[in-house]
Amino acid sequence: MIVEQIYTGCLAQGAYYIESEGEAAIIDPLREVQPYIDRAAKSNAKINYIFETHFHADFVSGHVTLADKTGADIIYGPTANPGFKAIVAEDYQEFKIGKVTMRTLHTPGHTMESTTWLLIDEDGKENAIFSGDTLFLGDVGRPDLAQKAASMTQEQLAATLFHSLRDKIMTLPDDVTVYPGHGAGSACGKNMMKETVDSLGNQKKMNYALRADMTEAEFVKEVTDGLMPPPGYFPMNVKMNKEGYASIDDVLAQGSRALSPEAFDEAANSTEALVLDVRHQSEFVKGFIPRSIFIGLDGGFAPWVGALIKDVNQPILLVVDEDRLEEAITRLSRVGFDKTIGYLKGGFQAWKDAGMEVDSIDSIDVPTFEKEYAHHKHPIFDVRKESEYFSEHLVDSNNTPLDNLNDYLAEFPKDETFYVHCAGGYRSVIAASILKSRGYHNLVDIAGGFSALKNSSLAKTDYVCPTTML
Repeated sequence: MIVEQIYTGCLAQGAYYIESEGEAAIIDPLREVQPYIDRAAKSNAKINYIFETHFHADFVSGHVTLADKTGADIIYGPTANPGFKAIVAEDYQEFKIGKVTMRTLHTPGHTMESTTWLLIDEDGKENAIFSGDTLFLGDVGRPDLAQKAASMTQEQLAATLFHSLRDKIMTLPDDVTVYPGHGAGSACGKNMMKETVDSLGNQKKMNYALRADMTEAEFVKEVTDGLMPPPGYFPMNVKMNKEGYASIDDVLAQGSRALSPEAFDEAANSTEALVLDVRHQSEFVKGFIPRSIFIGLDGGFAPWVGALIKDVNQPILLVVDEDRLEEAITRLSRVGFDKTIGYLKGGFQAWKDAGMEVDSIDSIDVPTFEKEYAHHKHPIFDVRKESEYFSEHLVDSNNTPLDNLNDYLAEFPKDETFYVHCAGGYRSVIAASILKSRGYHNLVDIAGGFSALKNSSLAKTDYVCPTTML
């Protein structure tokens, strides 16, 4: 028996490859499915099943494409109602993969179709669970995403999750391995551990939600407390996962259309496409196409695209280094943004060489900022999360979290210089690009962010552990 975790850091997502006796199964595959096909081919195995733990909200699964390319059956747990051919399993129904067995454990609560897949080895021993968004390491799935579809409150969903955990998962042996759907950094939970694999026994000790003497009321309160609003693109990803989507091959072909600077400019104007610049922030600040938005590939790219652009049907034109074009289109498609319609041939340099209009961002290092601020105390805007700001920040700075930047536009002055910073310099450049596109041209980015600022002589608040906000 082979069990492999295929972890994608950008999405903090775990997919899984299971193989026995030349037969294989994939759990929660990503959009680009060729790596799974290649992995099976390496062992001369045939992919027979694609198990889905639920209708994902934070990414578009590769189940439809993988089934089309391999002939494998897509399997959901009870109550699922996909808009394509799939097996909707009954609770405790079993599926053979060579000499091992996958058992269906219906564990509603995160969503009503949420299912944990229990792997039983060839000796009949309960070996591992693939818990999707039902059980994370250190946390459980948020119970507020399926309220509309389930016609239930988040408190009712949380109560359902309480019983799923205690009736279906906590009764399993302590040595069962837990393979979760996500790790730290995912918006599907609030306090996940950095590890991506653990034993169930250790989770019973470490995970607040699995405390043996916890009452249902205590569980509901703790699980629902401190939940941030989910990113705006989540419902559209659920819809795609439920109803189907375009082939990744077609998405790549459409997005790989090379456009000259003139054709690129014409396409941007005629299609109302968003110009998305995915280069490194240090390159973007030096020069970019006016009104383009920066979200760099070398940061939390896909989740930030989803959180800030939100509408998966938004046409997108890319400014990207050509050797990273396929990566950019693929990572956009992972979160449902399939409408990439082309890229700038020759990159930003070609745009400049064509004599087209350019813009830039005034970016200064911390020593320069200290000198400037000593003479002119212009407003400072910190675009980190509330918990980061709460933990420690510059005295007199304003917190305007990037996630909801549009809600704070009225706070930014249009007739006075102001400073913007984040933790390390990535998010502040995203914020600066958005503000520039909205007509705020009097901003200055503080390079290095708070990581550099906290070593300066500037006044800062006392440190508070951010977990006190959870």
